[in-house]
Amino acid sequence: MPIVKKTEYDHPRWQFNGHLQTIIPSIFRTSLPLPFERERVNTPDGDFLDLDWLKNDASKLVIISHGLEGNTRRPYMIGMARHFFLNGFDVLSWNYRGCGEEMNQKPIFYHSGATYDLDTVVTHAEPKYKEIYLIGFSLGGNLTLKYLGELRNRTPKIKKGIGISVPLDLESSSIKISTGENIIYAKRFLRTLKQKVVLKAQKFPNDIPLGILRNIKTLKDFDDHFTGPLHGFDDAHDYYEKNSSLKFLDKIEVPSLILNAQNDPFLSEKCFPVSLGRKLDLVWMEFPRTGGHVGFSPRKREDIYWSEKRAFEFITRDR
Repeated sequence: MPIVKKTEYDHPRWQFNGHLQTIIPSIFRTSLPLPFERERVNTPDGDFLDLDWLKNDASKLVIISHGLEGNTRRPYMIGMARHFFLNGFDVLSWNYRGCGEEMNQKPIFYHSGATYDLDTVVTHAEPKYKEIYLIGFSLGGNLTLKYLGELRNRTPKIKKGIGISVPLDLESSSIKISTGENIIYAKRFLRTLKQKVVLKAQKFPNDIPLGILRNIKTLKDFDDHFTGPLHGFDDAHDYYEKNSSLKFLDKIEVPSLILNAQNDPFLSEKCFPVSLGRKLDLVWMEFPRTGGHVGFSPRKREDIYWSEKRAFEFITRDR
């Protein structure tokens, strides 16, 4: 039922394909300063997470999760945080392990299904608020939707969730981003991921097999040898199978929105499950024709990004 067929997004005419709609916002979008307050919280396993708060002394909180190799200060994160903050919400943006300004203290990093860390963030924040809303971009969207669909104790204060540019099926999306013209994105991610592995190996040489690093050519290779084994999975396939949010959508119990552009160069066909969407009562799927990956630039530079307006509309309207 909840397939949103009519969308209002209209891309700038000169951004005429999904690559431009992806790359231009990521490079040229400017971020206005915001009064972030940094807080470090400890995780149950003895590590830490760095949180960035925007506070209005509100009763409603939005928690925002970033994408692969992102952080709280990426323009798309600041844009979403700013829109909700200026409209009266408190906002909590958080850095995954190894994505803040300091490397984390355990051999593990972060991954697409590490919902235990999102749960730590939610549990830490929830006593101060009456309502909590979750928004995730890309990897963070998968994390958010998986968290909402898991069989775990979650606070009833979570009212809605949103995933933007979500690789709902991790394996097919990993293959797509590492082939053809999309490989430029995979190489960019691999460069910083490999740098982190080298730094991590200096502290945990027995846990990080650096010898294999030169043979890592794709994201799937990286997940086969690092992401999967480091986090308790057999290999990349096992990691993808157990963490793809597509498998958790039918268990989500709060109204949630998936916003994926059809020309997103990161997403496979399995990330547009229209037939499944027609069967779900609480998960809305909106698949605009254009928008790129974490793009959705406005026609006028000074305007609010369409994804931010759409997220705000979904969260604030009655349902």
